[in-house]
Amino acid sequence: MKKSIILTLATIVAVVAVAQQLAVTSNISPIVRTADAAFTWDTTVYDFGTIKLNEPVAHEFTFTNSGDAALVISSVKASCGCTVTEYTKDPIPSGVKGFVKATYNAAKAGVFSKTVTIDANTDEGSVLLTIKGEVVE
Repeated sequence: MKKSIILTLATIVAVVAVAQQLAVTSNISPIVRTADAAFTWDTTVYDFGTIKLNEPVAHEFTFTNSGDAALVISSVKASCGCTVTEYTKDPIPSGVKGFVKATYNAAKAGVFSKTVTIDANTDEGSVLLTIKGEVVE
């Protein structure tokens, strides 16, 4: 008699344990991929060639948002005070083009290479754009 009671209790405990395990695993939700924004740049380096002293030059870098979500540029920083930037400030929907414009004020003669750092809601983190050339008198 004792053996049948112990066997019955063991069976009940096992059934309850299996039922709890099934309840836990059935509440697991699948991994959901979030949408991402992504830059696709036409070019990230621009060479002005030879330019004249004290005559500002500008280049507009263009990109397309090749991601699934709206792309938002959070900051654009030039490597020095001799470069001024403009950029698309509104969210850029998927498949739409945007721009970052860099204007360099050639205040001294010689070879130059300046960078512009772009931060946005993309997986790649910061993007570095480069302008370069040679200033002559």
